[in-house]
Amino acid sequence: MKKSKKIVALLLATVMIGSLFTGCGKKNNENDKTNTNDTTKTEDTSSTDTANTDTSTEKVDSIYFLNFKPEIAEVYEKIAKDYEAETGIKVKVNTAAAGTYETTLKSEIAKKDAPTIFQINGPVGYQNWKDYSADMKDSELYSHLTDKSLAVTEGEGVYGVPYAVEGYGIIYNNAIMDKYFALTDRATTVASMAEVNNFATLKAVVEDMQARKADLGIDGVFASTSMAAGEQWRWQTHLANLPLFYEFKDNTAFDNTVLAGLAANEIEFKYAENFKNVYDLYTNNSCVEKGLLGAKTVNDSMADFALGKAAMVQNGNWAWSQINEVDGNVVNENDIKFMPIYTGVTGEETQGLCVGTENYFAINSQVSEAKQKASMDFLNWLFTSDTGKAYVTNDLGFIAPFDSFTDAEKPSDPLSKEVLAWMEKDTTSVVWTFAAFPSEDFKNAFGDALLEYVQGGLDWDQVVTVVKESWKSERAK
Repeated sequence: MKKSKKIVALLLATVMIGSLFTGCGKKNNENDKTNTNDTTKTEDTSSTDTANTDTSTEKVDSIYFLNFKPEIAEVYEKIAKDYEAETGIKVKVNTAAAGTYETTLKSEIAKKDAPTIFQINGPVGYQNWKDYSADMKDSELYSHLTDKSLAVTEGEGVYGVPYAVEGYGIIYNNAIMDKYFALTDRATTVASMAEVNNFATLKAVVEDMQARKADLGIDGVFASTSMAAGEQWRWQTHLANLPLFYEFKDNTAFDNTVLAGLAANEIEFKYAENFKNVYDLYTNNSCVEKGLLGAKTVNDSMADFALGKAAMVQNGNWAWSQINEVDGNVVNENDIKFMPIYTGVTGEETQGLCVGTENYFAINSQVSEAKQKASMDFLNWLFTSDTGKAYVTNDLGFIAPFDSFTDAEKPSDPLSKEVLAWMEKDTTSVVWTFAAFPSEDFKNAFGDALLEYVQGGLDWDQVVTVVKESWKSERAK
């Protein structure tokens, strides 16, 4: 895969966090789209009785992969079957439920049949699981990494290998947008999506579309805002990333926003109104009434979009499989496009998508060396064999950072292509600063406050207070 200067720049923050933690040995919380930040790791490894055993005669017939992405669990099951058919090695795939990965990993890692492959959230997650992370510097997978600086390292060792870069923003159905722009009585003068490059323009278009939803054949502009328990990560993590990215960007003492966030014992939440701008836009111009949002899931939201009930939805390129697999999907692939999440920040006309990575494979160092090798062999097969690469590109939809992928083997799904296209534009992508969020409890407090706000139980000033106080108390822990 061709190296991109933008990818390197976007992920520099991740690399620098590794250096920061290597120097101070500080433990922090793992942050991801759906994972729970349980920072208490398992200390008792006695139950994993295969650790460090002699591998000269050991025959490995199975390995165990603990997956943290529920939306692609079925793909991994297919991959496992193909790998077993080809090699005779069974791959047990266990997928943690949304929001429970750290808790599940803590439980599973203590068992006799522990995961041999698991996932960490970069240098931050590595600090929680370093006692279980094997050195992968001699693995073939690591040798194929196009930019070695992207790996999670400590000293001379390599303990986490990134396997995808991703992007998120506002996904829109261009067919519906063209239908709107063709209306002769529309209240805006905007003629195409190329003109929508700031919040003011987006708001004008969205509110006019909502007023004319019957003419456009939709129930509302935005898909339902998923506020059910465990389904709020698009708002308390991904949307929250923007105001805090801009706040930490203003801190001139640091050269990147993640380091600034990790150093912040308190936050001002100075861009809270910008968050409110877009969150209100989502909920006030939705295909679902506000009172019903507390029961809505991400799958519900993606179904709203896929069935043509809504023209827009916030999510990432990983959402393609959810859209594509909805029974009755009416959205044409060529009409699925991305735009940045505009919030009204000065200069946002040059803002791009939120692009980064939080996906790293780790090998369990507490299982036998033979199982470690068998696990690395599986990962190498997945990212270098023709069969494996076809799954990675066509089914998992990963933008994989390995030289084993040619340009022709880049993802062909519409959302991944959109991420690649935006990375080539003359825009500045938003760093995944949520890696610096203090804990899952902070994110849950943020999400719970948002639910109360949208249901009328809290005013916005109270939400701001909750966010600021929760950051302070969780950082103090």
